[in-house]
Amino acid sequence: MHKPIAEVINLVPEHSQQLRGASLEQARAHMLHSDSSAFGEAVAGSYALIARDGERVVLARSLDRPLRYFLAKAVDGPMLLVAERIAQIRDWLFANGMRAQFHPTYTRMVPAFHLTEIALVGCPDPNPIYRRFYSPPRGGLPADVEVLGRHYVAALLDEINDWLDSVDDRQPLGVLFSGGIDSGAVLLALHHLLLQRGQSPARLKAFTLRVGDAADADQAAEFLRRTGLQMLLETIEVDADSLDPLRAVELIEDYKPLDVECATVMNALLTGIRERYPDWQLLIDGDGGDENLKDYPLEADGELTIRSVVNNSLLYQEGWGVDKIKHSLTYSGGYSRGCVRGYAPLQAHGFRGYSPFTAPRVMSAAEAIPFDALTKGSTERLYALKGELIASGMRQLLGVEFPVFQKRRFQHGATTESVYTARFDFDELDYRTQLQRHFAA
Repeated sequence: MHKPIAEVINLVPEHSQQLRGASLEQARAHMLHSDSSAFGEAVAGSYALIARDGERVVLARSLDRPLRYFLAKAVDGPMLLVAERIAQIRDWLFANGMRAQFHPTYTRMVPAFHLTEIALVGCPDPNPIYRRFYSPPRGGLPADVEVLGRHYVAALLDEINDWLDSVDDRQPLGVLFSGGIDSGAVLLALHHLLLQRGQSPARLKAFTLRVGDAADADQAAEFLRRTGLQMLLETIEVDADSLDPLRAVELIEDYKPLDVECATVMNALLTGIRERYPDWQLLIDGDGGDENLKDYPLEADGELTIRSVVNNSLLYQEGWGVDKIKHSLTYSGGYSRGCVRGYAPLQAHGFRGYSPFTAPRVMSAAEAIPFDALTKGSTERLYALKGELIASGMRQLLGVEFPVFQKRRFQHGATTESVYTARFDFDELDYRTQLQRHFAA
């Protein structure tokens, strides 16, 4: 006979759920009793959820935050631990006499866009079942930059407007701002919507990181000068010595160099904001915008071609998918994995983060773009497309001329070349070793 469930331990605090469209009880009911598409249609916001019905446990998460689980063995049967971080699982096992069972690679990350169903029926436990709850139609709009730009920016405005309804209108809003396309679009959209609501734009700040004579600070100032919003800029200056990528490895519990580098500069920026504003809560950024509009240099990844990028739905958001050999059970894939580069530092410093580009309605607007028809196999057209679309949409819907600058990653724009080279003198093996050392301690 199968052994009964010993226990399900949920280490994700309920107050961290930021649901829109459904209560916590309604969301859990959809997870257990509705088809997967109904859950995706009913539940919005930022969430990391668990629902249980006897031996059946269902997990779900939004794209912007991680959710992990670990199956332990107890005398009375299987024990499922659910948490946001590997360290939380480790600490619980150590505190409860199960140290020998822990290894970081035994933890699993719930993949985005899927209800993950686990049947806890004893030893050996079956693999989870994945039921997709988000599958946007692809390429349904005409290959017209004006139409596409209006559609995408309208979705962005609608998403931010709904989010503003869900937060305290007395709290200040900080945008993590580089003057790039995504953070610029977020800042202008927020400013426009605050005025539309009759609220003071003094509620808004644009926080920009500067390490030495870095380029992003000048770019941010120029973006705001061109749009008449110079009064929003607040530069956070930090020393190069504050950039600690090995600390970032421990923070995000991952070893991918680009994510480690991003988390390193993010942590430095958030440290500076927190020191200056001890009570600040809400921070908004443009993370996920590159993934939506496929704005990554293909030359940096030997596995990708323009055809694979434009013909695979949500490739940058979820990787190759849960049914593929390359899908990592420990880390998921794409931004579904990489979300920790922002989420973990925000959590560590006590901020509540938000990016509208990770919301399904904005991703759906991006997936409706006929990338293949627009680019015709040209990487140059693909790289230029994001700036053209957002500039067009901003011009049509907000009546502003949107500045478009050359793309730079956060870790490059916030530092000088010499600082970047000196502080990030590590490779993936170094980061893997640091992570192993961290969990062995």
